[in-house]
Amino acid sequence: MAKAAKKSGRIAAEGLVDAYIHGGRIGVLVEVNSETDFVAKNDEFKKFVKDIAMQIAASNPQYIRREDIPQEVVEKEREILKTQAINEGKPENIAEKMVTGRLEKFYKEVCLLEQPYIREPEISVQELLNQKIAKIGENITIRRFVRFEVGEGIEKKEEDFAEEVAKQINS
Repeated sequence: MAKAAKKSGRIAAEGLVDAYIHGGRIGVLVEVNSETDFVAKNDEFKKFVKDIAMQIAASNPQYIRREDIPQEVVEKEREILKTQAINEGKPENIAEKMVTGRLEKFYKEVCLLEQPYIREPEISVQELLNQKIAKIGENITIRRFVRFEVGEGIEKKEEDFAEEVAKQINS
């Protein structure tokens, strides 16, 4: 951890962009940066980048770290969680404590670095990143990613087959 903390201030402008396709239905592009192109060509680094792409495909994070979440998104989530707690009959002061705990759970769901690592769920992606920084000896940053899923965002038309058949019989 100390090694990773020392290296975190160094500029990581080299690295890799990698793609991962899962079953032809989910695709991920991820950019992971290192300090030198020498590290970017290292097999350990390449495997790490591929593992991060798989993590994104499997866990569908929305952001890399909690600081990336727009404040209005956090406030909206806080309002929803508080309303839920109050609707459960909790007093205001208890509801606030519940919101804090539930916000932590929200961060673990939507922030890549806070998610449990899919290959070793007892560690977070941040801990895995710190291990790689210590082992490789350079600062490594997960800079950005995009995830595509077939049909995502498209509203599917709901059809009632029985109603359709009845219409054809009656025509």
